[in-house]
Amino acid sequence: MLPARSISAILGSVNDQTTSPSGRSDFIREIVAADLREGRHEAVVTRFPPEPNGYLHIGHAKSICLNFGIAREFDGRCHLRFDDTNPVKEEQEYIDAIEADVRWLGFDWGEHLYFASDYFEQLYDWACHLVKNGKAYVDDLSADEIREHRGTLTEPGRESPWRDRPAEESLDLLERMRAGEFPDGSRVLRARIDMSSGNINLRDPVLYRILHSAHPRTGDAWCIYPTYDFAHGQSDAIEGITHSICTLEFQDHRPLYDWLIENLPVPSRPRQYEFARLNLTHTVLSKRTLMRLVNDGHVRGWDDPRMPTLTGLRRRGFPAEGIRDFANAVGVAKNEGVVEVGVLEHAVRDVLNRQALRRFAVLNPLKVVIENYPEGQVEEMEAVNNPEDPSAGTRPVPFTRELWIERDDFMEEPPRKFFRLAPGREVRLRYAYFITCREVVKDGEGEIVELKCTYDPETRGGDAPDGRRVKATLHWLSTAHALNAEVRLYDHLFREPYPGSDGRDAFEDLNPESETVLHDCFIEPALAELPTGEAVQFERLGYFCPDPDSAPDAPVFNRTLTLRDTWAKLQAQGKQDKA
Repeated sequence: MLPARSISAILGSVNDQTTSPSGRSDFIREIVAADLREGRHEAVVTRFPPEPNGYLHIGHAKSICLNFGIAREFDGRCHLRFDDTNPVKEEQEYIDAIEADVRWLGFDWGEHLYFASDYFEQLYDWACHLVKNGKAYVDDLSADEIREHRGTLTEPGRESPWRDRPAEESLDLLERMRAGEFPDGSRVLRARIDMSSGNINLRDPVLYRILHSAHPRTGDAWCIYPTYDFAHGQSDAIEGITHSICTLEFQDHRPLYDWLIENLPVPSRPRQYEFARLNLTHTVLSKRTLMRLVNDGHVRGWDDPRMPTLTGLRRRGFPAEGIRDFANAVGVAKNEGVVEVGVLEHAVRDVLNRQALRRFAVLNPLKVVIENYPEGQVEEMEAVNNPEDPSAGTRPVPFTRELWIERDDFMEEPPRKFFRLAPGREVRLRYAYFITCREVVKDGEGEIVELKCTYDPETRGGDAPDGRRVKATLHWLSTAHALNAEVRLYDHLFREPYPGSDGRDAFEDLNPESETVLHDCFIEPALAELPTGEAVQFERLGYFCPDPDSAPDAPVFNRTLTLRDTWAKLQAQGKQDKA
């Protein structure tokens, strides 16, 4: 298992990037810059080509940011093209979700929205061209027989008995395949390349297969469909793509990509370039695994806040800017690696710390009664909305005789380094007063249910005129004004950094405590109108956002992230060590 890349290593490499107009540099941007400089292309045209058979995840975000980012940096354009060549698995739901995710990330394809299905007629004509020129043939072998004939990495393949079928016969059969005469799996169209090639992808790959299945866009017009390998490069050529950027698993497919481009009368000659896909600790990005998580009920759905899908991250409160910053920070490499999930969390925290409004919430409430505060009196304390942004202003927070504080902020018998509230101890209530605990009230089972306290009216705003200091500041809420809420706390979906390593099933590493639901929490009134998905900081607790499950009288909040940023501390420690 490769060691995961940490925040210090990643941020150190970012500081050395100096090539593109944006100031970033990697081997792909260097290629693009050289192509423009040397006149190989007048303009840059990239594309993001998802298959509409699932939801996008954080790995796709890296590709989106790369393709759209390069087009933006070099004053080119990026197409959104759906490679919709498998009608069995494709749905309009996924198309709509993918478009929404790309827009949410901050990118726009303008008028350049395309589908591989737009080119089905042209692709079929090119398939006929290959047959007529002896470069393709119709094969009657079954899928299992084709697999057996393909050979292995150490043994060459065996030619199909139909490989030398006359072009006229193959062309006739191809036309009859299109007309729907044959059942699924009975015949395929294969390229005639080299069954002894060291690259298995060149051992007469399948170009067309029979699928009697309605297509989301073309309906029943077709019953044969091109494979991804056949549609991909030719779609690039039709659209005039200059740089076809893929992840490393397509590296072995590049010779086939190039062979098809060279043997077809395509209108342009795109080039394919590969980069390492994103791998994160505590995360699985396999579409098959994500589908199983949903179908087996391990999560609430594709948009569950624990899922690495973009819709899940959005529901959890991750800002698009944080994901873009993360994608830029991890950069583009040629070799596979693993990135600590803390790097993503660090990028998100950095954005939220600057942008998120501060609010009060109490998740594990304990009642405080200030005995010397006038009954029925309500004061409005002026609270800062965001200390990182003075323009965010302030808000009034109601203060009354009875308050909620966090149960964890009180200990009846505190250890030496516990500085929060305890019997006889004075603390500050943020933006309000100093209070002192005078009495602890318990129920019949010995559970603490209430604290009786006194306040110093001279400390309004949080400072004592006589200069005395306290060692702790607590957040609080008025019991008369606080709103009841459900709060969902989220942790890693997989407890192990490398789920499924050492031959285990990844599902053995699922974290049973990845979601904790808290009821009877309290939030301040200012949170009542907060839009779904907009993250705020619950002071001293973390970043949270309203969930779509919220109702007008029953708000639900998701914890986006805790406040603690281990990776920022490690980075600072690293700098100190180097000093």
